Amino acid sequence: MEEHFLETQDQDLVIAALAYGIIFLVLLTTGLLLFFHYSRRKIIQKELEKAALRLEHQKTILQATISTQEEERKRIAQDLHDAISARLNVVSLTANLLLDDDDLNEAQKLSVEHILGITSTTLESSRKIAHDLLPPILDKFGLKVALEELFDDFTKSKQLQIKHSIDDLGFLSKTNELHVFRIVQELINNATRHGDASRMKIKLQKEEGNRFTLTCKDNGNGFDVSKIKKKSGIGLQNIKSRTSILECDLHVESEIDKGSLFTIQSKNNE
Repeated sequence: MEEHFLETQDQDLVIAALAYGIIFLVLLTTGLLLFFHYSRRKIIQKELEKAALRLEHQKTILQATISTQEEERKRIAQDLHDAISARLNVVSLTANLLLDDDDLNEAQKLSVEHILGITSTTLESSRKIAHDLLPPILDKFGLKVALEELFDDFTKSKQLQIKHSIDDLGFLSKTNELHVFRIVQELINNATRHGDASRMKIKLQKEEGNRFTLTCKDNGNGFDVSKIKKKSGIGLQNIKSRTSILECDLHVESEIDKGSLFTIQSKNNE
């Protein structure tokens, strides 16, 4: 009887040992799985942090590059106004004084008038270039008025008919207003120079949460969207760069001979 009791006790001990062993293995396996899980999460988090730092670094470089471009535009516009335009005004004034000289014969007067005509045309071109490089109306009256003036300039020249609807984006900083203005300016230039467009519809709409949507549709030649994804021209690259700085999404739709549609929308950061 005692021997049977001992055997039963030994069996219980073996079963208990096996049970504890299994529990220990389960706990060890669970611990290892948790360790690898959290280690993997930490590695992924560190990689995401590195990627965010790289993106932030790229954005900083991009902002510095565009800022340098704008400073150079400002310098050139100032030079055009202070140096070239001033000298052209002197030439124009001198030519007008010569025309009042009664000692000039007809041939000489025609020559002076020719010089005056060229000077006036060059002066007007110089002013227009300076204005395009640095539109003073943007700084004085804001984005809405500056864009409307830009559209009127194209419409008056009959180069492009633009239908537009522009909301006042008073929440944008002066720098970001300039980015939006340059994007629209580039889209118009691309539509006329490369797309041979004659009509455009441009809409700048204010959205909730200090966000906006910009859509530009033209009736130009269109293009293969897949090709520009692989290699973009300078104009489109500038648009992409400024869109990135504004933290917006850029969507492009286009087909050959069916025009193009650009949609730029603020990201929802909520």
